[in-house]
Amino acid sequence: MGRWALDVAFVWKAVLTLGLVLLYYCFSIGITFYNKWLTKSFHFPLFMTMLHLAVIFLFSALSRALVQCSSHRARVVLSWTDYLRRVAPTALATALDVGLSNWSFLYITVSLYTMTKSSAVLFILIFSLIFKLEELRAALVLVVLLIAGGLFMFTYKSTQFNVEGFALVLGASFIGGIRWTLTQILLQKAELGLQNPIDTMFHLQPLMFLGLFPLFAIFEGLHLSTSEKIFRFQDTGLLLWVLGSLLLGGILAFGLGFSEFLLVSRTSSLTLSIAGIFKEVCTLLLAAHLLGDQISLLNWLGFALCLSGISLHVALKALHSRGDDGPKLPKGPDPSADLELLLWSSQQEEDDEEYFVTQGQQ
Repeated sequence: MGRWALDVAFVWKAVLTLGLVLLYYCFSIGITFYNKWLTKSFHFPLFMTMLHLAVIFLFSALSRALVQCSSHRARVVLSWTDYLRRVAPTALATALDVGLSNWSFLYITVSLYTMTKSSAVLFILIFSLIFKLEELRAALVLVVLLIAGGLFMFTYKSTQFNVEGFALVLGASFIGGIRWTLTQILLQKAELGLQNPIDTMFHLQPLMFLGLFPLFAIFEGLHLSTSEKIFRFQDTGLLLWVLGSLLLGGILAFGLGFSEFLLVSRTSSLTLSIAGIFKEVCTLLLAAHLLGDQISLLNWLGFALCLSGISLHVALKALHSRGDDGPKLPKGPDPSADLELLLWSSQQEEDDEEYFVTQGQQ
């Protein structure tokens, strides 16, 4: 009887993990193709991003309110001093990362975007070394060389290469390295109380919106104000279609962040990392099949080389989390139990603690 119960528990865990991975894939791959699809007809990616940020803020505020009503416990609200001094740098870096990434879809293919964005691991490692969050090791140097070499091979003699789009997404990857390093530092400051991902999203979005606004005003403001798709609309149906499409993107963006949280809190950070590797492969295959992206054998070899570097990085993180290698990162405080109310689950507190520590390490 005990063996049967153990088998059932294992099967249930496997089915749950598979379901959460598929949910994560739907949001992650979906928002990539959504951005490419929408920018073909709506050439205002910064405005699109700002609207997505507003939607994420509203959903996170609603989630906080629901949790507070259910638990009767007040949510964390930072002082203006902490908000501007400690959260603002992370918010600005995140805004530029997301904004430049979406902007690049005007010029490059999904496959080139996917490959170049994968190089963010390269910059994360570099800035982790600069901020002394990682120690310089031969294995990390090998990871950097594999990813950089793979990126070069993937872009070499690419028939659909666009310099402007490549520069935008590479800049986004560079800023992404700063973003995740600052995020790690931010989440490790236990006194701020931002270990809860909903609280983090709630505090980041307003400053991200303000950070993107100057770029929007300079590059898109005048064109958008004279566009018949928004402010000078003549067809109400077209306006509603545009607004509905933009709202869909905001929902996908919020769902992506929340699905990542569900996957990590119910399984492990290693599961998310491995799922992310296979997600890149699925994205490239779909881009080649659905969008007709041209990928040569040399490009595929470069992608494989880059994935090998990312896989090595994932393996090093797994060893690091077990204490077999590398420096120890400080753990954050124990997570609030009220987060479980949001998930309608009785998952052990240990799983949630693993998530919050992992968020600080990404």
